[in-house]
Amino acid sequence: MSVHDPIDSNATATPLNPGQPVAGVEPPVPFLALLSLRRESVGEGVAVVALELRADLLNQHGSSHSGVVMTLLESAMVHAARGAGDVTREVETIDLHLGFMRRASGRLVATGRTTGGGRSVCFCEAELVDGSGAVVAKGMGTFRLHAPVPAPVGGGTAAP
Repeated sequence: MSVHDPIDSNATATPLNPGQPVAGVEPPVPFLALLSLRRESVGEGVAVVALELRADLLNQHGSSHSGVVMTLLESAMVHAARGAGDVTREVETIDLHLGFMRRASGRLVATGRTTGGGRSVCFCEAELVDGSGAVVAKGMGTFRLHAPVPAPVGGGTAAP
């Protein structure tokens, strides 16, 4: 998908082997590895990410921590905004709106889809379901699309 092309909100994802990295899309994100988040599929305008909840990802009520839910929704939307294999741009979150509907447990799966946008901004939505198939949370986000920025020497964040 080119950032100049219209975004197809009815696109379907190409399945990957569970946890298979998407070659050439982006370098690994240590925080997502810490959560054991897996990309299940990435396609033009749609992406699916998942994780198995474990004890260290729960809140004091025994359900998924809201930060885990937010990370899954955002990650699904970012991968949808990037599309399948577009290494010519980076995606940064501008704005997120999330609604938590119920406690989550078991395997969590987030599906993100693009809903519109243009050359430099992409709009997305995502839905998170738990192991029973119940909708746990939904989100909408706005993302900036831009050319890759080299990482500074020694880690950290590069200035835009």
